[in-house]
Amino acid sequence: MTASDLKSDLELDLIDDIRAASRQMVRELGFMDTTIAATDYPPSAVHAILEIGMHGPIASAQLADILCLEKSSVSRMVRKLIDNGELKETSDATDARLKPLSLTPKGRRTLAALHDFGRRQVSGALTQLTDAERRTVCEGLMLYARALRMDRAAETEAAIA
Repeated sequence: MTASDLKSDLELDLIDDIRAASRQMVRELGFMDTTIAATDYPPSAVHAILEIGMHGPIASAQLADILCLEKSSVSRMVRKLIDNGELKETSDATDARLKPLSLTPKGRRTLAALHDFGRRQVSGALTQLTDAERRTVCEGLMLYARALRMDRAAETEAAIA
């Protein structure tokens, strides 16, 4: 076995370990369920409420980009959230064709409940770790999320070229 083969095997083991941990996180966070975060909504709708809550009024196209979803999927999801009283569309002051989405009072209550649920979930997990491990988890997740985003952007650019 050459050094190159050993390195390749170690990298494959690392990749498989990261994939296994990612799958476990998805299951532990409840993403395998049809609804999530103690709501009656699927993960994409929960993420839509969270993103609109963080960004303020936002166009559906921007929301689709943030969520990495097709515009048609976002359109259907947004319609359901509007019908459920979570979101409202308003007219843009400068361009009537734009209809920014914002949270209704019900949507703001749902957002607060989502933050409460998520904070309890993360807090419970973090109590199992030391301070150093908590920092390691935070830094590692931030680095991994950034690397995933950069890889997706590179793939998108390659597909366009």
